[in-house]
Amino acid sequence: MTAWQNGPREDPKPCREQDHGRFEVTQRDGRARLGRLHTHHGVLETPALLPVVNPNIRTIEPREMWDNYGIQALITNSYIIWKHEDLRNKAQTDGVHALLDFPGVVMTDSGTFQSYVYGDVEVGVGEIVAFQRSIGVDIATMLDVFSRPDMNEEEVEHAVRETAARATESIEAAGDTMLNGPIQGGLFRPLRHISAQLMGAHPFSVHPIGGIVPVMEQQRYKDYAKIMLASLPLLPPNRPVHMFGCGHPMLFPMSVALGADLFDSAAYALFARDGRLLTPWGTERIDELVDWPMLMPCVASITPTEVRALPAKEKEELLAHYNLEMTLAELARCKQAVRDGKIWQLAEQRSHQHPALREAFLWLTTRPSIQRNLRPEHFYTDRDAARDTNADQGMWEDAWDWVVWSQQTPRSGGVMWGGDDTFVRPQVSKARRALHMRWEPSPSTTHAVVFHGIRGPFRERLKEVLEWMSAHVPQATAFVLTPLGIVPASLEDLNPFAHLDAPQWVLRHPPQGEWVATELQRLGLVDVPFATVDVAGDGMKQRLLEALTSLELPNHVHEPITPEQREHAQQTLRVAQAVDKQMVLLNTSRETASSTAKDGQFVVNREGRVKNINDADGQHLFSPRLRDGGLSLANAGAKALFAHRQAPLPNTLASTAWWGNAAQGPPVVVVDEDAEPFVRKGRNVFHGFVLACDPWLSPGEACLIVNQEGALLGHGLSQCTSTEMGCMKKGIAVKTRAGIED
Repeated sequence: MTAWQNGPREDPKPCREQDHGRFEVTQRDGRARLGRLHTHHGVLETPALLPVVNPNIRTIEPREMWDNYGIQALITNSYIIWKHEDLRNKAQTDGVHALLDFPGVVMTDSGTFQSYVYGDVEVGVGEIVAFQRSIGVDIATMLDVFSRPDMNEEEVEHAVRETAARATESIEAAGDTMLNGPIQGGLFRPLRHISAQLMGAHPFSVHPIGGIVPVMEQQRYKDYAKIMLASLPLLPPNRPVHMFGCGHPMLFPMSVALGADLFDSAAYALFARDGRLLTPWGTERIDELVDWPMLMPCVASITPTEVRALPAKEKEELLAHYNLEMTLAELARCKQAVRDGKIWQLAEQRSHQHPALREAFLWLTTRPSIQRNLRPEHFYTDRDAARDTNADQGMWEDAWDWVVWSQQTPRSGGVMWGGDDTFVRPQVSKARRALHMRWEPSPSTTHAVVFHGIRGPFRERLKEVLEWMSAHVPQATAFVLTPLGIVPASLEDLNPFAHLDAPQWVLRHPPQGEWVATELQRLGLVDVPFATVDVAGDGMKQRLLEALTSLELPNHVHEPITPEQREHAQQTLRVAQAVDKQMVLLNTSRETASSTAKDGQFVVNREGRVKNINDADGQHLFSPRLRDGGLSLANAGAKALFAHRQAPLPNTLASTAWWGNAAQGPPVVVVDEDAEPFVRKGRNVFHGFVLACDPWLSPGEACLIVNQEGALLGHGLSQCTSTEMGCMKKGIAVKTRAGIED
């Protein structure tokens, strides 16, 4: 049998007993994450789709989902099984996996949705959970109280409080069975907060976000986004988040980008029954099609016209396969986008395909903090229309910070220009905030010269000019204007500022004086005289002469510099780069960075770019990275920075402090004695061995690893925030770059 032919698939192997119920993150892109949930019927890789299977009506057989589509988990309704005697007897005798003929993970709903549709169910809170346990489900669901969008605040609060009151009884009835703890709260942000905090305090395994089906049915995707931002930041990050009832592929990119891990879909079957096809941009009716909107394997040899001629049952089954394949394909796109660091870019693209989704995306990206960062020409009326009142916007700032702080910057790869949306990507916001929060101007700076008009990296075009300025006007600091903001020329190769793949007209946009002044103020240069210089085209020297003249600075730009002056200028510029990158990328103070780089030796390649930064004794401190403009720590550099640390060692796994603690140095991670010998040998630090960490720990940034006595064991790259470091029990916490032997 060839690899592309369908056939029986091997049954899953149970997870290790000590891992049962644990969730680990294997890769991330901001809040989007790829993970592994450990169960008795295999390890479920997330984000995952759980098709809804009605035990009485199986449009697609569960065994086919396992064998032909690689689906690892599904969800069925325990209330329906409990209510029908034949199903109940078989499930209790043979187990729910045998009832459904599905060897993978089985999650069950409790009847909450039936109570929403029909008004009530006649089963007890503990009774339905005990029944789910008795039939061998992997993940059961407690009987929560559904909250509808049309309910008033008092009614919704009752649903929240009653659901929380049922938690203890439900957990006791579940025993060792994993249990869903749904989050309710309707459209009321404070009640979503309360629900997340109350339910998060109990030992649930998964947290479904409940009450979203009516919102999605009414295409109120802005409210859907609000529900996510109101709920997810307050949930324990070591538990998967399940968007209960979300199965439309159109919502996957935004949901994954905001932190969703699990989805369930009855839409693949329900829409097929109504002759509708799911697509990433909405739905299409089979009656109106001549060609397929997207060609899926199940319809590769048949046309829509031929499908319409099929008997009703066959047509429904074929369209259900089409919908399932389309849904799985979109989820696969999301997973690959996370691996590529492009999930937010995918969410942007999808937002343009439906007006309600676009409204939700614009609401997400209209934070006042983002709007203040945009250049004046980036203010569009559609963003103004999507914005809430200023008071309401302010309430959501913490939630948006939760999204932004988790971004990794710098990161490898170019930033693809996508119109106005490019400037409000969380990755870009994180990079700008880190620059503005951490970079300090030199005390000797009295003037600023801002170069603009060319694509980054900017070294080749500006090299000689920067050397001349260093020799003749050292009091003037050079900056580069990029479409993403102004950066010191020493950071000319830093991602994302110098890695924007955009049309030439975006790069050539002339600067506006007021905006340039504001950008320089954000960099700590308040009321500093500045001038701008267009680098593109001929005549740059003349334009520089005019700029220096306007600043009353020496303007003999045609006067050559001596070889000795050039050599000194090159050394000065290299030191400036070493200092500035330490400040922005390693969170050091200018004083610490200057001390570390003082009398430094620089290993330079044939193109004049610095490969290694050594100290005066030749010990390797740092390596500038060409791929993203970053700065990698070496052992001597880690020791030097740790020696400059003034703050006491952390003694708790504290909550994340998003934007404070500038100039405190790289965050420190304290590990227990069992991990010490492994870290010294360069092994990774795993969750469960961390005792404490600094609150400014951020994914992808360098950190120092120490033992409880304060001895430096090694250094590496953090894989999470400090909040996540305190909650996660499985997976890699720090990817160790190097260990330090005794």
